[in-house]
Amino acid sequence: MNLPKHSVSVSGIVVDADDRVLVIRRADNGHWEAPGGVLELDETFEEGVRREVAEETGLNVRVDRLTGVYKNLKGGIVALVFRCTAHPGSPHPTAEAVEVQWMTAEEVREVMVPAFAVRVLDAFDELGPRVRAHDGVNLE
Repeated sequence: MNLPKHSVSVSGIVVDADDRVLVIRRADNGHWEAPGGVLELDETFEEGVRREVAEETGLNVRVDRLTGVYKNLKGGIVALVFRCTAHPGSPHPTAEAVEVQWMTAEEVREVMVPAFAVRVLDAFDELGPRVRAHDGVNLE
């Protein structure tokens, strides 16, 4: 039997006391996104989120809760997104993120493609994790 192959990624939606979200402008494609990336084989979801956020922003975080599961139908990528709280520290650009900023939900809507903006916006929904599919840009 030939089973489909998927990649699993994790992202952290880091929210501050003013309900602003920490976002990065990726070095590889210039897009604004929440910090995140491919989950390594030997790590838990929470370990992957903490590693990715630290690698891309320099911040250490506490992983609070799962806010959504998203599938890029064209890319075969399943992303698990978690809301996080930052430990004290200052975020900064890294080799993977040319810019790091705190943004409001409205700013996120303006700068991110819909498939990535919805991950941030869903993290403010208290009703539980969302499950969505997209084509890499737009929701299906």
